[in-house]
Amino acid sequence: MFVRAAVFVVSLTTAVASFGQNPQAPKSPWDPWTNPLPLAPPAGEPKVYEAHRTAKAIVVNGKLDDAAWKKAAWTEDFVDIEGDIRPKPRFRTRAKMLWDDHYLYIAAELEEPEVKATLTKHDSVIFHDNDFEMFLKPLASEEGYFEFEMNALNTGWDLYLNKPYRYGGKADNSWEMEGLKTAVDVQGTLNNPDDKDKGWTVEIAIPWTAFASRQAVPKPVKGTEWRIDFSRVEWKAGQKNEDNWVWSPQGVVNMHVPERWGYLRFQ
Repeated sequence: MFVRAAVFVVSLTTAVASFGQNPQAPKSPWDPWTNPLPLAPPAGEPKVYEAHRTAKAIVVNGKLDDAAWKKAAWTEDFVDIEGDIRPKPRFRTRAKMLWDDHYLYIAAELEEPEVKATLTKHDSVIFHDNDFEMFLKPLASEEGYFEFEMNALNTGWDLYLNKPYRYGGKADNSWEMEGLKTAVDVQGTLNNPDDKDKGWTVEIAIPWTAFASRQAVPKPVKGTEWRIDFSRVEWKAGQKNEDNWVWSPQGVVNMHVPERWGYLRFQ
């Protein structure tokens, strides 16, 4: 999910206009990339998830039926991206994680009475459909981070950002998450508005080698800590803007604030 462009453009135009009216302002133009506009306050402390090792590799089929998943704790239910100042999401979303010597495993459960999706081309702008999104920053020492989105058709979009958009970051769609495994299971019927569905579940396996073309990310050990967050984009008929429901709220409609993401702790 990107920052809402209209909000940013209006704010930027207003700020530049005000800057130009100040006779004491320096002659050099204001640069939003090196001096970005301030964010709204955070919506509380970042959340924490402790992921445990699984002794047996997960079978990625979208069903979440491996015995190891039954032992893994769910995250808290997702909330609005801005936090408690916004209404509680209409549908429940939650996630859980595991890891082993080869993969980070992610499972998610999305309640949805009408499961639908249209996009089938890899690296489409997936959030134009209802989707599930993951944001991952393995290295605290690096500005860059990784994003992955998928819809109920199991169509994915993987991208790398060298820094957050508000600092002039650029999305690199050429990055491919080599070795990625994903699956979706629909509890109902996809793209059939004539019945009521229960929802859909997703399963993701990210190999530790997937980041190598952009960052030298060491394989985690017990005690390693990464930043991570999850988002769900949900569109509602008659509503202009999408809903953004997340695990660790941002306090602003912008998922690209890594310092406000949750913590993933490997146990």
